[in-house]
Amino acid sequence: MKYTNAIVWDHRGRVKPGGMGQVEVRITINRKHYHFGTGVKCHKSELVAGQIINCPGADELNKRVAIIYSKVLACVNDAIDGDGVIDTEAIRRQVWKQIEVHSDEPTFLNWVESQIPKLDVKEGTRKHYYTLLLRLTEYNKMKRWKDMTVENIVNFDYWLHQLKPKANDEGAKAFGRLVNGLSDSTIWNYHKNLKSLLKRACNFDRLDKNPYDKLQGQFNRGVKESVEYLTEDEMTTIMDLTLMADSMIARCRDLFVFQMWTGLSYSDTQAFDISQYKKSKGKWVYTGERIKTGVPYISQLLPPVVEVLERNDWQTPKIENHVYNRMLKAIGEMAGIKIKLHSHLARHSFATFMLSNDVPIERVGKMLGQKSIRTTQRYAKVLAQDVHDDYDMVARKLKKKSRR
Repeated sequence: MKYTNAIVWDHRGRVKPGGMGQVEVRITINRKHYHFGTGVKCHKSELVAGQIINCPGADELNKRVAIIYSKVLACVNDAIDGDGVIDTEAIRRQVWKQIEVHSDEPTFLNWVESQIPKLDVKEGTRKHYYTLLLRLTEYNKMKRWKDMTVENIVNFDYWLHQLKPKANDEGAKAFGRLVNGLSDSTIWNYHKNLKSLLKRACNFDRLDKNPYDKLQGQFNRGVKESVEYLTEDEMTTIMDLTLMADSMIARCRDLFVFQMWTGLSYSDTQAFDISQYKKSKGKWVYTGERIKTGVPYISQLLPPVVEVLERNDWQTPKIENHVYNRMLKAIGEMAGIKIKLHSHLARHSFATFMLSNDVPIERVGKMLGQKSIRTTQRYAKVLAQDVHDDYDMVARKLKKKSRR
């Protein structure tokens, strides 16, 4: 039996030029290679003769690689001395189980916390990952690597559906929900982000398989086919409210009006910068990307938006999301509007207003910066339902007349 071992870098060749790849232990038995990840990453030029050099924390990284290297060799030797079968998945489980015993080795939750700052995502999405970490910590039954099972994920889903956020719950505030529990859409996002983290763990050889692979289609996103929106009269009523100048509630109303006539999301309004707009023939125009999705959109400042900006020194009011939504509830009551006001309602209202005024649906999608035309079609379905309701009302009146 010919048996060799080595420390190698990204044996699958998945890393793009200049990127960081994983340091791996390679065992070769009779010309057959077996690879075991270490969870340590570096640039290709930083791994020389099996040692990491010229990078921050090189000594600690080499120490970690050495520990995993010795444990892998021990497990392989045991297998050779036994039945001679090299079960790479069994060896990985055994190695990581041994390492988890050490106090300096992170649990799954510790690992998640360390990975979130490294994710290549928008800051708004990164906050959602931290909220997921908060939920997992509260759940307290998925702390260790061995807890990442199909059964535990299903149980976590059930726990989320039973969850009733408290008034001072930061996670609830992040989603604008304080008393009514979590929506299917919110829970689906938890699963989406957890699945992404577990996939990352598999890529780093922390896990053998992603348990979500056996849960395809198990969780419902709960996307509504119809959406609530304000009528043009209701939008005007909000704009015409008499409020104390420079008060918090006035600033919140201004921000809502800004959203109603731009269709921008809350996060995009908070990043608004008038210097990015070009003024041409009396019009303010901007083509950019949405903060949350990176999808391109086109924006033009309509007269109500310009009025808001003039009142606020050409800036959008900077207000925390949970404060904003709380104030909107009060604004809705003052305006006598039955629908509960929230920041995204303004976006819905903008879309339905544009569609009802014969703006083509494809162009509305570009104004909103939506990835798929199917998302924009939800607003068209709302208007179609309104037409059906009008027909039903007329039909009922005609039926009553025919009875006379």
